Amino acid sequence: MTGAKRKKKSVLWSKMHTPHCEDIKQWCRRRLPILEWAPHYNLKENLLPDTVSGIMLAVQQVTQGLAFAVLSSVHPVFGLYGSLFPAIIYAIFGRGRHVATGTFALTSLISANAVERLVPQSTQNLSTQGNTSVLGLSDFELQRIGVAAAVSFLGGVIQVAMFVLQLGSVTFLLTEPVISAMTTGAATHVVTSQVKYLLGMKMPYISGPLGFFYIYAYVFENIKSVRLEALLLSLLSIVVLVLVKELNEQFKRKIKVVLPVDLVLIIAASFACYCTNMENTYGLEVVGHIPKGIPPPRAPRMNILSAVITEAFGVALVGYAASLALAQGSAKKFKYLVDDNQEFLAHGLSNVIPSFFFCIPSAAAMGRTAGLYRTGAKTQVACLISCIFVLIVIYAIGPLLYWLPMGIWVSTYIFTICFAANVGLLFGVVCTIAIVIGRFSRAKTLRIKNMKEMEFKMKTETDSETLQQVKIISINNPLVFLNAKKFHMDLMNIIQKENASNQLLDDISKCEQNTLLNSLSNGNCNEEASQSCPNEKCSLILDCSGLTFFDYSGVSMLVEVYMDCKDRSVDVLLAHCTASLIKAMQYYGNLDSDKPIFFESISAAISNIHSNKNLSKLSDHSEV
Repeated sequence: MTGAKRKKKSVLWSKMHTPHCEDIKQWCRRRLPILEWAPHYNLKENLLPDTVSGIMLAVQQVTQGLAFAVLSSVHPVFGLYGSLFPAIIYAIFGRGRHVATGTFALTSLISANAVERLVPQSTQNLSTQGNTSVLGLSDFELQRIGVAAAVSFLGGVIQVAMFVLQLGSVTFLLTEPVISAMTTGAATHVVTSQVKYLLGMKMPYISGPLGFFYIYAYVFENIKSVRLEALLLSLLSIVVLVLVKELNEQFKRKIKVVLPVDLVLIIAASFACYCTNMENTYGLEVVGHIPKGIPPPRAPRMNILSAVITEAFGVALVGYAASLALAQGSAKKFKYLVDDNQEFLAHGLSNVIPSFFFCIPSAAAMGRTAGLYRTGAKTQVACLISCIFVLIVIYAIGPLLYWLPMGIWVSTYIFTICFAANVGLLFGVVCTIAIVIGRFSRAKTLRIKNMKEMEFKMKTETDSETLQQVKIISINNPLVFLNAKKFHMDLMNIIQKENASNQLLDDISKCEQNTLLNSLSNGNCNEEASQSCPNEKCSLILDCSGLTFFDYSGVSMLVEVYMDCKDRSVDVLLAHCTASLIKAMQYYGNLDSDKPIFFESISAAISNIHSNKNLSKLSDHSEV
């Protein structure tokens, strides 16, 4: 009895703990995506393109790292660290296969506000001038990176907190127009902040409201102090970059490896400055000494966290918004999924952990991500390979960058980065919410069309077989960013239920095909809407009579639905479309011009389907 009881208890114990262990494994795979893709990495197919992309990415990481460190008002070497550690952390925790995390223009500018406020340039002469034991850098430089690291640490903590609170679900507020407008407007501010390097001018740090105008006012007031040598070198660099990049784009199909003009330009400019001694002869500002190696980790300045909370929120929101947009674009382009909430965790840890290694705030940049697209990267291994080459620069090549002119950095990263702005992001989100709420309150809600009446009416003009091949779904509310994703998901669920011979629907319960309409209308689902199709090509009619308002996301989703259905051999016809909707869809996507898509009524759409069917039968008979 005792042995039986023990055996029974051990079985129960194992049953209780086995699912628990499996849950832990699943949680680890979900939160550590590297455990999913690394064991299945295809060396034969992916290693070569990932290596080529990694080398090209390393060139961008180094040049932008140096530039964005200066943008963040810290020593250039800290930009190299910021190009190394965040990329490694994101490759472990992130799901974007083509997201290149590292230094970022706008997070650097936001960080610079805190650095200049807490450790201004005027305190440099008051601080200890002797070098410290950390890479031979002065106390002034260490105080400045301490502030930048504190901003990175607190910004990362905020992002991790948003992950814990599951706030990734509210990212639908970050619509594409908001991100686009915000990033485009920020480009002006970033380039403006670098005007002093392009012109070779000595200029005090200017920021805050209307800082854009104050900078140019200062430039015009001190126009005589412009150094012609620096201006000519900057313009020459920009011309070379533009020409080579255009040539790369024109001949990208003929050449497999893109010419790394950034690297060539850096080497040539550094060599020219060294040979001509431009620093002393012409007073041209250069990068200066780059320490070799990585210092031991040190905690950020925790005593100033309360003083940098504003910049930390800016870094958290701006960095995440820009990075998520790139991750979603990558996922859409290469047909995989990203978890909005997991991205909070990945980017949060990419800021928290590197802050202990003297890193400035990080995020993903469009230029580097586009570079991975262009060079054919397959997986996150490309980013890890780039980290190897960044390490080589840190330990071997870094000191050789002493003679690199400051203006070259601006010329390089202008053509390779994506910009964002925290204020513009917040303003865009608030305006979007206000507009949508105002329009929704005035939107008319219509009932779903009675399919029995539709069938009775159309049987007088067409046969019942044609009607069985047609599915009609009515959109009865505005289609905007709030419901665009659900519209697409529910509609695709209906399409995917067709069998391998292109049957549209087999047997769907009463409300399954109209799940999306529950969020779009107050009408009731209809059983007749779920009638089955024969093996012939099926058609879907979207009744847009109730589509009283739409935005960019809604139009793009309608076009995406059309293209997805077309790939599945399902014809999509739109009835009762307004002129503005037709114009918007034609402007957004490349729709079929051979056959009509838009119809004045559902009757006209079904008649068109019936006539096409008869023509198809006639052609079949003639072939026989």
